[in-house]
Amino acid sequence: MIRYIICFAFLVFFSNLRAHELSGTIVTEGNIPLEGVGVYNKTTGGYTYSNVSGYFELDDISVNDIIYFYSLGYKNQQITIVENQLDGIVSIVLIESAVSLDQVVLVSKVNVLSTFVNVDMKANPVKSTQEILRKIPGLIIGQHAGGGKAEQIFLRGFDIDHGTDIAINVDGLPVNMVSHAHGQGYADMHFVIPETIDNIDFGKGPYYADKGNFNTAGYVDLKTKKTIDKNLLSLETGRFNTLRALAMFKVVEGDDSNAYIASELMLADGVFESPQNFNRLNIMGRYNYNNRENQDLSVTLSHFQSKWDASGQIPQRSVDQGSISRFGAIDDTEGGNTSRSNLWVNHSKQIDEHSRVKSKAYVSKYDFELFSNFTFFLEDAINGDQIQQIEDRTIIGAETLYERSFHLKDHDSQFGYESGVGFRYDDINDVQLSRTLNRQTILERLAFGNVDEFNIYGFIQGTYKRNKWTLNPGIRIDYFKFDYEDLLTETYDNKSENKVLPSPNLNIIYAASSGLQLFVKMGVGFHSNDARVVTANNGKKVLPVAFGADIGAIIKPMDRLVLNAALWSLFLQQEFVYVGDAGIVEPSGKTQRYGLDLGLRYQLTDWLYFNGDINYSHARSIEELEGEDYIPLSPDLTSSGGLTFRDLDKFSGGLNYRYIKDRPANEDNSIVADGYFVTDFNLNYTLRNWTFGLIVENLFDIEWNETQFATQSRLFDEPMPIEEIHFTPGTPFFARIKVSLSF
Repeated sequence: MIRYIICFAFLVFFSNLRAHELSGTIVTEGNIPLEGVGVYNKTTGGYTYSNVSGYFELDDISVNDIIYFYSLGYKNQQITIVENQLDGIVSIVLIESAVSLDQVVLVSKVNVLSTFVNVDMKANPVKSTQEILRKIPGLIIGQHAGGGKAEQIFLRGFDIDHGTDIAINVDGLPVNMVSHAHGQGYADMHFVIPETIDNIDFGKGPYYADKGNFNTAGYVDLKTKKTIDKNLLSLETGRFNTLRALAMFKVVEGDDSNAYIASELMLADGVFESPQNFNRLNIMGRYNYNNRENQDLSVTLSHFQSKWDASGQIPQRSVDQGSISRFGAIDDTEGGNTSRSNLWVNHSKQIDEHSRVKSKAYVSKYDFELFSNFTFFLEDAINGDQIQQIEDRTIIGAETLYERSFHLKDHDSQFGYESGVGFRYDDINDVQLSRTLNRQTILERLAFGNVDEFNIYGFIQGTYKRNKWTLNPGIRIDYFKFDYEDLLTETYDNKSENKVLPSPNLNIIYAASSGLQLFVKMGVGFHSNDARVVTANNGKKVLPVAFGADIGAIIKPMDRLVLNAALWSLFLQQEFVYVGDAGIVEPSGKTQRYGLDLGLRYQLTDWLYFNGDINYSHARSIEELEGEDYIPLSPDLTSSGGLTFRDLDKFSGGLNYRYIKDRPANEDNSIVADGYFVTDFNLNYTLRNWTFGLIVENLFDIEWNETQFATQSRLFDEPMPIEEIHFTPGTPFFARIKVSLSF
């Protein structure tokens, strides 16, 4: 009898220890289900997110656990679990509120820092295409070709050029161009209308199995708005004959279906003595269907076109000698035109409470033509060294992703995985590099051909969550096929190469408390080489890899204060690089980078917000002698930040800065690119549906160089070439006013 009593007691004891779950739905005050709301158990550190129907399940629940519900733009809610809520269903209603740091909870999630950076963006929305990427901590950009060319990017000790080592996507549509006429990974962001951006997801380093090509220094995923709350008309005008007009209109508004159209027109002559005659037109239309139960579908169509003239980079000696001003030109016939038309579809299907299928497909038509002159009369003393780069491209791609989660050990932990397959095909015709005269006459074709590049990939990554721990292993396998047809040869000349590459990664995150997250990340990434490089070198160094590691912490000592720090290292194999401006192949050698990222975000009051980041990096070529191993234009110290205020007697605005230290412009640091500290300012006044704004770039009117290169050039009257800094001057004090009407 005693034996049965003891057995019964054990059964009762262990049944009481059994972990329970909490499930329910999360909706707005208008009873609309909310997707992506965080549900966090402050007691155990467990967390989950609501799905498309607002439904959630949270494991390992016990009596007296404190559960938080949080989402940007909504007031946090909190409940304390009582006995009758164990294995029960709750209904949570979130109330809209101004975006604040206390709406973000620190959980054991990969790249939780993205959510904090989105507070930066919501507090101080981007006002131009350039500002989109500047929101990424440690990322610096610069323009050096008349406003129509993709910007030059710097991140983690990389001069990324126009996108070689950062993977950029918009709603899953790839921005980077493989085997581009101007440079590998070319990423022109100008087809994105800033006001359509909803949030930014980013990660530094090669630690993400779903990101793939160009994800070495990091990735950036932009999410644009599925719907808009109000119609918007906006007009900006200012110095240098600058005009920008914006319109966003709702065209369908229903319970399940919504659609809007957005358009942008930009005109400017620029700060240069030779007018840029810059114009850009953007049109975007989006349809979104969401049945608030298990499906979400977005169909987006956009068109972008731009045309410009440019003064180009100028040699420092010409300015020093007084032959031209800082805003003058040696060859003002540079410039170009480009266009991109896109159709992309995103679909999400919730199969059940624990599984979902996400799919995307896209097609893009792209044209590009660029005229440049970097060396003036070095190669051709009579006609000059102007070059033309041109291509006609079609991109087709698709991806399907399956997500599944499981309860483990009686609901005290959770395992989930996502697996995906996809492809991307680039059909690039008439890719050419030519010597030209006055943008009219082709003097000589240096390269001319057709490229076909095909990438098939698959990946799987798991997420094991137990209390405060999250383990995130993953692996990706890519297959590339490169095909190049040389049209300059008298006989048919077609070369083809292919390559398979596995890329593993592992992320370990520990949320020690609701105020501290520790993480370790490690993985392998790559960027593909230009098809013309691959075929010219018989398939050598097709997919040079990057080995990276991060260790760091995110600290939230108070609800409205967040600190982050990370030590990182990144090693790159030797790779061959196609230099589009010269039509040649250059080996770059092995490189090693390491550094430190520091950041701070502080919501001083409901209306005052501060953010700041400092980023240090040390970058060297491994195979060169000491003192000759500098990586040209690699920045070792950058910083950015700002102070933003809002809803202060109908006023809002901010003061922002960006800083980059002096950096080597060549391998032995004998030529130095000057650093700069630039401050921007904006002020807005809202009166009912009207907003009146003032935007000022370079508030203190400093003299700075936006982009700089160590270039060997020869002027028309010089007997010998000279290597020195060639630069594009930064914008002087530039004010413009803005008037907006929402209705």
